[in-house]
Amino acid sequence: MSLAYYLLLAAILFTLGAVIVMVRRSAVISLMGVELMLNSANLAFVTFARIHGEVAGEIMAFFVMIVAAAEVVVGLAIIVSIFKSRATTSVDDVNLLKN
Repeated sequence: MSLAYYLLLAAILFTLGAVIVMVRRSAVISLMGVELMLNSANLAFVTFARIHGEVAGEIMAFFVMIVAAAEVVVGLAIIVSIFKSRATTSVDDVNLLKN
């Protein structure tokens, strides 16, 4: 199997994640879309590392996984806090950060 297929899969996954973030209004679903985009970037990093025969892309993918884990922790904490005060996770209904 050619490595170009992996890059095509990464592009499809990134596009799907971007569409999910733009279309869905639930904050939890939007976070899942962001995670899908980060995982597609990881797939592209590992594929390019495999093409060039270096470890740098795999190391970058590891750092992206660390950032994704931190993003999920902070994002879910904010979502739970907003849900406790507003009883909704809709991105449109939340305007707590104004002012």
